[in-house]
Amino acid sequence: MRILSNIFRIGSIAAAIWGVIAILMVARLQAQKQMPATTTAPHMQPPAKPFTHSVSATGILEALSENVSIGAPEAGIVAKVDVEVNDEVKTGQTLFSLDDRNLQAEALATKSRISIATANVAVAESQLAKTRSQLTRLEAVTDPRAISLEDLQNGRIDVDVASAKLQSACAELNAAESDLARNQLLIDRLTVKSPRDGTILQVNIRAGEYAATSPKNPLMIIGDTECLQVRADVDEQNASRIAVGQTARASLKGEPNVTFPLEFVRVEPYVIPKMSLTGASTERVDTRVLQVIFSMKKPASPPVYVGQQVDVFIEAPEISQP
Repeated sequence: MRILSNIFRIGSIAAAIWGVIAILMVARLQAQKQMPATTTAPHMQPPAKPFTHSVSATGILEALSENVSIGAPEAGIVAKVDVEVNDEVKTGQTLFSLDDRNLQAEALATKSRISIATANVAVAESQLAKTRSQLTRLEAVTDPRAISLEDLQNGRIDVDVASAKLQSACAELNAAESDLARNQLLIDRLTVKSPRDGTILQVNIRAGEYAATSPKNPLMIIGDTECLQVRADVDEQNASRIAVGQTARASLKGEPNVTFPLEFVRVEPYVIPKMSLTGASTERVDTRVLQVIFSMKKPASPPVYVGQQVDVFIEAPEISQP
């Protein structure tokens, strides 16, 4: 009896162990089925340096005259958007307009004030003409016994009062007309127009949306894409090697064999924190950069786009150590 009890106990323990092993094997098989197959990333050769001694930098393509970020003159609802991405625009062309119904309502009220003020001016002019006519008749009397000096003086005062009322009415009319002109300027201000010739690069608003005065992204971006420039970020450690007129070449990210000659434009003499990141694991983000501007002719092939990153190599001699 004791032997059977021991056999049963050992068998139960063995069954439990095999059950745990079976569960672990099934879980492992399920994990292998769900795990995507690993792929090897294609090996990308780094761009070859075109110069014996050079400074490398990360650049970004911009419009030659620099991109213009379009904002709203005041916060409001977008009533209409008149352009789309890739549209060519001229200076003064309408880009979008904000809802101006509140200003239009004020304009109607101001026009009513102008009508009332115009009528008041007409009444004041008639009153002044009447009092002047009465004074003229009084002054025409030659017999001092027919008119008293007080009546003559009162007539002259009435003319002065009528003249002052006319001036007041004219002032009210001018004020109403000025308010209407001011109101029209505010209405025109809600129609945002292009400040320059260029191409619409980005549109971030739609009709009916709320346009803020300081949005996270600009409402529109305009740039001249026919002529491009490269804004190269040179690490401050290499800033002393940069000089006016240096030769440079740029290559596209991912296509190191496609290079473009660059022409020096200027150095922006203010070192700023690094903003343009490439995503490389070895890239330093705790550094500051000197921005160097180069111009380039837009190639026919391959196509390049504003905002695209490029690798820049600037021909610069090594600094001799003392």
